[in-house]
Amino acid sequence: MPAKKVTSSQSKSNISQQVSRWFSGMLGTVILCIVLIGIFIACSYAAWQKISSRVLASPEYFVGPQQFEITPQPPWIHQTDLRTEIYRDLSRHGPLSIMDDNLTERVAAALLQQPWVYKVRQVSKQYPATVKVDLIYRQPVCMVEIPGDVMPTPVDIEGTLLPKDEFSPVEAAKYPRLAGVDRGPMNPQRFGSRWGDSRVAGGAEIAAALLPLWEKLKLQRIVPIPAPATATGTEIPPGTARSVSDYTFSIITHGGMRILWGHSSAANMPGEPTTLQKVEKLKQSFAEHGSLDFPQGPREMDLRRP
Repeated sequence: MPAKKVTSSQSKSNISQQVSRWFSGMLGTVILCIVLIGIFIACSYAAWQKISSRVLASPEYFVGPQQFEITPQPPWIHQTDLRTEIYRDLSRHGPLSIMDDNLTERVAAALLQQPWVYKVRQVSKQYPATVKVDLIYRQPVCMVEIPGDVMPTPVDIEGTLLPKDEFSPVEAAKYPRLAGVDRGPMNPQRFGSRWGDSRVAGGAEIAAALLPLWEKLKLQRIVPIPAPATATGTEIPPGTARSVSDYTFSIITHGGMRILWGHSSAANMPGEPTTLQKVEKLKQSFAEHGSLDFPQGPREMDLRRP
C-alpha cells in the first residue's frame, strides 16, 4: 500500500509546534532562573541583615587617626598633628567608618577648618579602612609686629593668620618682620582668617618674594608708608580704611640701609618695576658689592624706578 504524502501545510504545522515547544521550554527555564535568582537575593539579604552589624564592626571598616594618609606636613608645622585633629573633630558624633557615604565630604570640610590647610585637592577611601588626603598647606612668609605683643604673629602670603605656638623665638627670627602695623587682626582668635589690613596684605606679598634671600641680604624689617593723598590728590582722613595702593613700603637692613621698595604688586602701579625686577636689582647689587650696606656710599636705595 503506497505511503501517504505529507503536505506542505502539515510540514509547516509540525515546525510551528516544534518552535512553540522550544520557546515554551526556554521561557520556563528563564522563569525558573529568575525565581532562583530572586530566592538567592532574598536569602543573601536576610543573611546580611543578621551578620552586617558584626562585619561592619570589624577593624577593617573603622577609621582611626592612624588610618588617615595625609600629604606630609611641612617642616614649619611642629605642634599640630592634622590626623589627630580631624579625627577628634569628626569622631565627636560617633565612630568613623569607610561605609559612611559622606565620609570623604566630612573629612574635606573638617580639614578646611584647619588654619594650616590652604586647599584640599582630593579625599578618597579604601578597604581596609584607609582615608587618603591630598593637601596644599599654607606657608608662613613673615611675622607681623604689633605694639604690646611679646611674640609677633605669623601670616601667609595672603595675610592669613597662622598659629603662633608653632614657632619658637629662634624660628620666628628667621622670617621677615613687618613693622608699623598699629592695628591687630579683625578676628585675633580665628586662625585661618585674613588679617583685614592692607599693610599686612602688601607687606606679606613683599615678604614672600624676599623670604629666600632675607637672611643672606641681612634684611631686618619691612615698613609700610601711608601715601599722603589718593591718586586724585584728595587727602585721606585719619582713621579711614586704606587700600593696598595707598601704601608704599620700605625695607631696612641690619646696617641701616633704607631700601625704597614702592608699592606691592597688588597695587598694580603703572611704570613701577615688577616684584621680580626689584628682587633681581637687589641680588645684582649684593653680588657687585658683597653687601647692601655701603659704609662710604648712599644710605638709601630706590627700587621704584626701572
